[in-house]
Amino acid sequence: MKRPEARVRPPTPRRAPPGRAGGRGAGLMTLGALGVVSGDIGTSPLYALHTAFSMRHNAVAVTPDNVYGIISMVLWTLTAIVTVKYVVFVIRADNDGQGGILALVALLHRRLDGRRTTWVVTVLGILGAALFFGDAVITPAISVLSAVEGLTVVNPGLAGIIVPVAVAMLALLFLVQPVGTVRVSWLFGPVMLVWFAVLAVLGVPQILAHPTILVSLSPTWALELLIRHPFQAFVLLGAVVLTVTGAEALYADLGHFSASAIRRAWFWVVLPALALVYLGQGALVISRPDTVGNPMFHLAPDALQVPLVVLATAATIIASQAVISGAFSLARQAMRLSLLPRLTVRYTSRDQEGQVYVPALNWLLFVTVLALVVMFGSSESLASAYGFAVTGTLVLESVLFLLFAVAVWHWGWPAVVGYAATIGTLEMLLLAANATKILDGGWLPVLLAAAVVLVMVTWRRGSSTVAAARREREGPLEDFLNTLGDTPVRHGPGVAVFPHADPLTTPLALVSCVTDLRIFPDVVVVVRLEHCNVPRVRPERKYRCEDLDSSLGVLRRVTILVGFADDQDIPGNLRRAAERLDDLDLDPDEATYFLSVLTLRPSRAPRFRHWRARLFLAMERNQANRTEAFHLPPQRTVVLGEELHI
Repeated sequence: MKRPEARVRPPTPRRAPPGRAGGRGAGLMTLGALGVVSGDIGTSPLYALHTAFSMRHNAVAVTPDNVYGIISMVLWTLTAIVTVKYVVFVIRADNDGQGGILALVALLHRRLDGRRTTWVVTVLGILGAALFFGDAVITPAISVLSAVEGLTVVNPGLAGIIVPVAVAMLALLFLVQPVGTVRVSWLFGPVMLVWFAVLAVLGVPQILAHPTILVSLSPTWALELLIRHPFQAFVLLGAVVLTVTGAEALYADLGHFSASAIRRAWFWVVLPALALVYLGQGALVISRPDTVGNPMFHLAPDALQVPLVVLATAATIIASQAVISGAFSLARQAMRLSLLPRLTVRYTSRDQEGQVYVPALNWLLFVTVLALVVMFGSSESLASAYGFAVTGTLVLESVLFLLFAVAVWHWGWPAVVGYAATIGTLEMLLLAANATKILDGGWLPVLLAAAVVLVMVTWRRGSSTVAAARREREGPLEDFLNTLGDTPVRHGPGVAVFPHADPLTTPLALVSCVTDLRIFPDVVVVVRLEHCNVPRVRPERKYRCEDLDSSLGVLRRVTILVGFADDQDIPGNLRRAAERLDDLDLDPDEATYFLSVLTLRPSRAPRFRHWRARLFLAMERNQANRTEAFHLPPQRTVVLGEELHI
């Protein structure tokens, strides 16, 4: 028996009032989305064309026709993947406001029939989530490095301080994560608005000086480049994909900002600014081929290059926020789908239910990102790794989206074939182009994704094994109730609450009370949290109460439906349930809470490989405390249980 330590309770998330959605509130939400959601894709001009024009990645000569073709490929890739796929279609596939690849998995689990189909969807979701976590590691490293490298344009002798400065900037970024996305966005939004304005202003003079660059707006130049230089253009696609890095964050961060705010930020600010700066970079390279090494910083006059480096560094720090926020949302969804162990999740906003902070993930990302910065040392070295993570996520998300569109929106075959033939074909080409760079850094996201897949699969299988063994130990609740009258016990005063997930079995702590301690409280309440694949359950259908037959006293079961964004505060939920349900009369502040714990020990049993068992045990031991997760009062919480060897 033990008593956990006390914990400060996080604020309970709630929906924003309807009035906040319009007028000034809509403008502030759009500004926040601009700062957090659009930051990653908005800083792609720092390294995308620099990588595309690099001889390391393609052998296409820097001639006007070739430049027109490259810029055309960039603009139409942005149009197809970001505007059409994400902003028009995918962002509509939300799970009551929540986005991301695991939100699609949750939606499909509710719609698809058959264990085999559900299993395939889960596997695709695991792979996509794993690649997104790899993206969340690489994005901060390559973004900040690419900005700080602008110092070498100002003074080549500053190359030695690039890595230390990048490390300092990244440390600052991860240190501010606990304050929450909403507070960060208030600072980041105005900075990114200035950044996009600067992008547009830098691009316009070059376009005016070389107006023929506007022919790149036609897709025929991209097709002509593919026809004239098929092999080189194919390799070039591996760099072109860098222009859409961060596109998946528009969907993953949907829980942090509304879809309308994300659309407004994209169409009003981000897309026009990106089009102008890419056209401007193309025009500059045509007129001054010597700037091909870093066209972004050469757009600015010499006197403004240092301020541009400072602004770019700030923008790339902000850009990293998009994938970090998305990683927090994805981790919480993975926990709900039993793909990750229970982690501490803090709600950082009382108005936006999707804004969360996961401390353990934040510091894991921080350490991994710093390791990549020190290991690779430059954005060019990381470019090959980055592209494979992005394209892998794009393809998997498209597959799941098409399944969703057919199952939920009832798309016909013409629509499915049209999507697959256009967006799907483009993404497959981008993936194939990046697959050629597996040995040149592309192994990194594969390695990171493999590690995440191993963790998720091990946890899912291990938790299933433990759950089966636990059910066997607990025994059927009906059998337990039938034997209560034959057990000599004494009654304990007060109300005893037993959190328990399985409605068919008996809480281990209750079994211990009766069989070992020979005590049966006057009122026993078995509380079950039933997780639903929606972010929030409406109050009118959230609580259920039923009386169970007991010869020893009052025995009730209370079922509390909780969604992705619902708080798992058991005392708070019991208080609200007592207010709504006439047949539930209790004071949660006076109750004693009994937690059932199954202590796991390693075993060489053939049902679970030993090394994976040790990995599972390590994750299980480091889970967030259930007393904390359920907000139980430590001074009135008792922990009882047994041992299990796996």
